[in-house]
Amino acid sequence: MNEVVRELPLFPLNTVLFPGGPLPLRIFEPRYLDMVSRCLREQSGFVVVLITEGEETAAIASFAAIGTEARIVDFDSLDGGLLGISCIGGERVRVLDAWRETDGMNRGRVTAIAADPVLPVPAGQAWLSEVVRRVLPEAGDAYRHVEMRDDAAWIGNRLAEMLPLPLAEKQALLELTDPLERLSAIEPTVSRAES
Repeated sequence: MNEVVRELPLFPLNTVLFPGGPLPLRIFEPRYLDMVSRCLREQSGFVVVLITEGEETAAIASFAAIGTEARIVDFDSLDGGLLGISCIGGERVRVLDAWRETDGMNRGRVTAIAADPVLPVPAGQAWLSEVVRRVLPEAGDAYRHVEMRDDAAWIGNRLAEMLPLPLAEKQALLELTDPLERLSAIEPTVSRAES
């Protein structure tokens, strides 16, 4: 099977976006305002990749090779000339190669990573679904555009994004391709947080 390779803008951030998860952003840099405009016009997305070295506002030294395509679902003008956008994580992608345009925008050639299989949450981990259902209302508006589901991948992704884990651990969870493995990796952390 041939991999489909697409060229997309890359948005290096100090965050990990999971499939199906929310990402509110405040945009002010001209290169990212242009990116948002182009994404809206072309009805396309951009790839959120975790910064592994460097800072968001400086020249990025390096970022993770696996990220998540973000789709803009809402936007609003904010005070001070900022643009607020609400995004939802789409499919995970692997960055095959990347470069920086003259305007400072990072772009890359990416290929999709197969979506997690849709599997039920195992009976012994059903309590993790209850934790998510209990915590989501406390997240306020952040999850208003998120499709609610109850499968193992969805529950694992919501826990991974909500738990106060180090970014490297979140990235490792994103890169797992087995949703049951992700739930098992998260379960001890949730157990500690619940006790």
